[in-house]
Amino acid sequence: MSRAFAPVTIGSWNLPQSFVMGPLTRNRAGAGNAPTQLNATYYAQRAGAGLIVTEGTAPSAVGQGYLNVPGLYTDAQVAGWRLVADAVHEQGGHIVAQLMHAGRIAHADNKDGAETISASAVRAPGEMVTANGRFPHDEPRALESEELAGVVADYVTAAQNAVIAGLDGVEIHSANGYLLHQFLDPTINLREDAHGGSPENRARLVVEVVTAVAEAIGAEKVGLRISPGHQFNGVGEEAGADMSATYAALVDAVAPLGLAYLSILASPLEPLKDLVADLRSRFGGPVLLNDGFGDVTSIDTVEELLATGLADAVVVGRQFLANPDLGARWEQGAELNEPDAATFYGGGAEGYTDYPTLEAS
Repeated sequence: MSRAFAPVTIGSWNLPQSFVMGPLTRNRAGAGNAPTQLNATYYAQRAGAGLIVTEGTAPSAVGQGYLNVPGLYTDAQVAGWRLVADAVHEQGGHIVAQLMHAGRIAHADNKDGAETISASAVRAPGEMVTANGRFPHDEPRALESEELAGVVADYVTAAQNAVIAGLDGVEIHSANGYLLHQFLDPTINLREDAHGGSPENRARLVVEVVTAVAEAIGAEKVGLRISPGHQFNGVGEEAGADMSATYAALVDAVAPLGLAYLSILASPLEPLKDLVADLRSRFGGPVLLNDGFGDVTSIDTVEELLATGLADAVVVGRQFLANPDLGARWEQGAELNEPDAATFYGGGAEGYTDYPTLEAS
């Protein structure tokens, strides 16, 4: 009997199957980093996912990272997200905005010259694509202790804006090497104040953000995304006692809030199984799981992850790019559309809203 197509309740949302659409950066925001009708069409086409987690969305101008990614800090951006929310709801889906402050994974050219900040002044490896070419990531300025309350306030404002726009909630992105993950990682966070040093201290800013957002919009509208040991964007944290203690401190602190869900990227899963099981037990609420970042998640993978008992639902990413009706295709055993990698990032409707559904085929 298929577990993937069993209905599941995540937070207050009753979903038609036990997998959801994960965040996928597409670099197609309009002027002023505001969503457009094109974005609304794209998300509405995929409303059959039941729950959609949007592409990473900046909570502030300083938090912008990649070229043409949306924000949630201006009136125009709120209006754009209202188009998206209304379109998804008209198709019977739910959608939450993933709030992603890029931190040091940034270049000033992509944010009108705004500075780049992080836990410490440790530059990220690699380059950032801008309208003017590829450049090394900015060297970030370390946030002062007294500035951290302002970072928390930016997340709160963005979350409130999401609710104003009609979105169903937010996911706090504390994974993949972005700002909050930068505070968790001892190789990036070299601070000597209350937000650095011990596992509890490094988890403190994430706890403060999640707590403040939950108080502002309701915990039932808030999810948290983590990726322990995921060495992406220059993250150096490794599996071991320190990492386990860091994530245990984080989950222990947010568990009493009654969040909608905890989303865990464990890639690869096998060496992290015990940690995931421990965090699931500590959290006590719905857990979403994803074990692929470089790999494409298949329906067999979904079934295997659900069979472990480590998750209530599985996060699926790239399969939704070319298959807006992915659930129907998987359930019927139908052929899948092949995604065009050349159109993943940037551009217009091509490779974005023009993939056919089964019905159209």
